[in-house]
Amino acid sequence: MQHPYPLHLDLTGRRVLVVGGGPVAARRVRELVAAGAAVEVVAPALCEDLRDLLPSLTWLEHDVRPAEAPDLVAGAWLVHTATGDPAVDAAVAAAAEARATWCVRADAAELSAAWTPVTVRRGDVTLSLTAGGDPRRARALKEAGSRWLDSGAAPLRRRRTGDRPGRVVLVGGGPGAVDLLTLRGRRALAEADLVVTDRLGPRGVLAELDPDVEVVDVGKTAGNHPVPQDEINRILVEAARSGRQVVRLKGGDPYVFGRGGEELLACRAAGIEVEVVPGVTSAFSVPAAAGIPVTHRGVSRSVTVVDGHEATDVVRLAGVGGTLSILMGVSMLPEIAAGLIAGGKDPATPVAVVEKGWTPEQRTTTAPLADIARVAAEAGVRAPAVVVVGEVVEALHEGGRA
Repeated sequence: MQHPYPLHLDLTGRRVLVVGGGPVAARRVRELVAAGAAVEVVAPALCEDLRDLLPSLTWLEHDVRPAEAPDLVAGAWLVHTATGDPAVDAAVAAAAEARATWCVRADAAELSAAWTPVTVRRGDVTLSLTAGGDPRRARALKEAGSRWLDSGAAPLRRRRTGDRPGRVVLVGGGPGAVDLLTLRGRRALAEADLVVTDRLGPRGVLAELDPDVEVVDVGKTAGNHPVPQDEINRILVEAARSGRQVVRLKGGDPYVFGRGGEELLACRAAGIEVEVVPGVTSAFSVPAAAGIPVTHRGVSRSVTVVDGHEATDVVRLAGVGGTLSILMGVSMLPEIAAGLIAGGKDPATPVAVVEKGWTPEQRTTTAPLADIARVAAEAGVRAPAVVVVGEVVEALHEGGRA
């Protein structure tokens, strides 16, 4: 057999006939409806998946007799047959052949004039794959194609400018390890023209970008904000207005003390399309790297995440049960510890400070609440770090990755 000729069709508004109402027909119809085809299904009954697609299709509710096939096929641009009755499928295929209309036979690929490939879609990128009629191999190829497109290695970035409006994607990069960045985040980076990054994101992934992708570093440290938030917002908006695909790569999760909400609102106010890709928050993942789950049956049934930049309300937090996970709290650790004790927290409560989680420099320092500020200072603890206050520290900490 010769190699088939691959072809993508624009079926928008064009009549496509599907004969059969079962699950196989449903898989075909779902794709056809998504492609904008005017789908007619001929079958005495519809399976549940097809009924869910009503009224996006036209249902002709009756059996199909072979003699009726020529009239059904007339005017169709494309025909799919999946009745499970070889005589009916053969008659429909023959009628389509006589009218020079392509027909896909679900019952016998070797007798079909056309085949439906397995497809993988990511945005405007479509991979179509066939495997010589072997469905198991086709499924394996589909899975491999999906992994490739999601890995960040696929060349998803558009090379032509002006063919779509600019947009912004706020990507949560996780605690810093490249392999903790989500697949959707990596795919967004593969499509980016501009990446606006900070110091806590997975910076190693930047080396995988195309050389002509612009990278703007707006990283902040405690007390040092070289690029104010208003300016970051302006960079995102202006780049998207120029038609560029912009990724704002942030550490952790954009919505957990990451000011992602401010950036989203700025984009929306400017009429810029914006998407948020959640990330693995350091509030939970960094303690986990040290072997500390923030909740554990019989030890802690809740967790409170706190911004440690300011020690406000720390006295009130002393009465909150469960575990405290404090982000950006190293510089205020003496005030935090003193406030918790003043609010009634047991001075013997175990505390862990996990520095640079998920990096080769990860280190964990532990001490009772009354002593943690002194012990951390003597150890030279530095940001970035997550402070964990609660019984889970003593009960479960075994060094983690350290």
